[in-house]
Amino acid sequence: MSLLPNPDLTTNISGGCHCGAVRFRVHVRKYEAIACNCSMCEKKGILHLIVPPEDFEILQGEENLTTYTFNTGIAKHFFCKTCGIHPFYRPRSHPHDYDVNVRCLDDDAMTRFTIVPFDGKHWEDNIQQIT
Repeated sequence: MSLLPNPDLTTNISGGCHCGAVRFRVHVRKYEAIACNCSMCEKKGILHLIVPPEDFEILQGEENLTTYTFNTGIAKHFFCKTCGIHPFYRPRSHPHDYDVNVRCLDDDAMTRFTIVPFDGKHWEDNIQQIT
């Protein structure tokens, strides 16, 4: 018998940055995260959980976030201005949604996810796989 919640059930999970200044809650409907190999994702080590705005809530620290944009300027990469961790962002692929870094979820939440690779080095050729 597993002590972990059934991954088929939806769950609210909290998370945050390293220093704790930024905290959020996400409603997980599917325990599947995307591992992208683009230059940004590889450097950040992000595992992507893309959710609609109604499944995401900033609990504290919005004023402690700063934003990085590059290239098209569509993606809004938020990070904590105290510890530098990127707990979530607004992705170019889904600009109206939130992309939660599964590595920033509390406790053992990351162990519940199936990781699916995505070839972001060739973003334009592959984006249809996740949109």
